[in-house]
Amino acid sequence: MFVEPSLHIGKSSERKGQIEVICGSMFSGKTEELIRRLNRARIARLKVEIFKPSVDKRYHEQDVVSHNETSIRSTPVNFAGDILLLSGDCDVVGIDEAQFFDQELVRVSQILANQGKRVILAGLDMDFEGKPFEPMPTLMAIAEYVTKVHAICMKCGDLAAFSYRLSASKEKVVLGEKDSYEARCRNCYKEERT
Repeated sequence: MFVEPSLHIGKSSERKGQIEVICGSMFSGKTEELIRRLNRARIARLKVEIFKPSVDKRYHEQDVVSHNETSIRSTPVNFAGDILLLSGDCDVVGIDEAQFFDQELVRVSQILANQGKRVILAGLDMDFEGKPFEPMPTLMAIAEYVTKVHAICMKCGDLAAFSYRLSASKEKVVLGEKDSYEARCRNCYKEERT
């Protein structure tokens, strides 16, 4: 479990910004961990702003919702640059489903961290083909902290790091849940793909 090295309590001019990335496959608990960290920041009386891509309406139009139905209020945005405009004087910025943004999210995250904000991003590190899912690899490279969480393979019960798409669609982005994806370990993922 990730324990914050510092909650950055103090004047904003004294705070040091940082970028934290939570990554993993579908059903690995990324959003659950994001919500946990954001709630801890709120307990520390920090100002928190939460964003998600407006395209993600699977569970709720506005809220960030985990597969376990834990939720937290957020602001849906169309572009990463919108986050800069809407984050204001907050201390902590949370961003869910970061893989649905373009590379601009990297620049936005760096600007926010350089302003002294704690930026926490959650997203898939690989797409359904097992390839790096930008902008996540770049965000992981520039982050001070990276947490990779794992699901349980829905075929064999081992630790899973891959998101296996159940449909034949070749589109890079197909929004879905348990009806569209399963978490798989490397061996079970490889067996199905060959």
